[in-house]
Amino acid sequence: MKLRTRLQDSKILIAPGIFDALGIMLLENAGFEVAYLSGASLAYTHHGRPDIGLVTMTEVAESVRLIRERSETPLIVDADTGYGNVLNTQRAVKLFERCGASAIQLEDQSFPKRCGHLHDKSVISIQEMAGKLKAALDARSSSETLIIARTDAVACEGFDSALDRAETYAETGIDILFVEALSSTGQMRLVNERFREKLPLMANMVEGGKTPLLSGPELQEIGYSLVIFPGGYVRAITKLGQRYFESLKSHETTVPFLEEMLDFEQLQDLLGTHQLLSQAKEYE
Repeated sequence: MKLRTRLQDSKILIAPGIFDALGIMLLENAGFEVAYLSGASLAYTHHGRPDIGLVTMTEVAESVRLIRERSETPLIVDADTGYGNVLNTQRAVKLFERCGASAIQLEDQSFPKRCGHLHDKSVISIQEMAGKLKAALDARSSSETLIIARTDAVACEGFDSALDRAETYAETGIDILFVEALSSTGQMRLVNERFREKLPLMANMVEGGKTPLLSGPELQEIGYSLVIFPGGYVRAITKLGQRYFESLKSHETTVPFLEEMLDFEQLQDLLGTHQLLSQAKEYE
């Protein structure tokens, strides 16, 4: 599936957040068409740290490579701020594209960035960000690799400033626009009224975050073409993991928790172990 073509469909595209190859397998089995490699989820799982700019470009690239080795499902990649200036941004775009990114998201926060739903963010100048976006567009080798522009200006400069930034970013020729941390459905509607006829718009659903938590159909009615749920998977497995370890500590066995788990054979079936081993035998 070509992501650009799919975004022309009237039905909203839902992209769950993942952080590894197992996640994209589960996502595919559930019937999703696209995945979002979340920088926040990588920070949470690989580092056990919050989303405050600690994840590096090479760490993200390696994650993209491993996911792409396992799956051809379109993958949107969170590239944070581009990891520096226009030259760093171009290097990141080229690297992520070679590793298999279908779309690359860039934001206008200053470095080090932080989660869009945390306080005390700051943004670079509108001119610098526009330059980064133009550099990103020039760096990609295929127009099928989409560039997503995100502005975090709502929280630190106000809604009107965010709209001005969004207008400038859209004029650079980017493929998808993302105004982060909108605080009401009213703001979401205003963004869509102004931009949805110009290019696809992306929404971000963060459980407990600043933006109202809406469903796909509700967001589609507002005008969005794409919605990400970047951290829901991590929050779900973290809660399950807490319960698992508490149960194991309390009972000193996994027996009481078996109904919440896959057993050994069920996991092998999910991973395709027997098919892989059968393929190997063909070369003996």
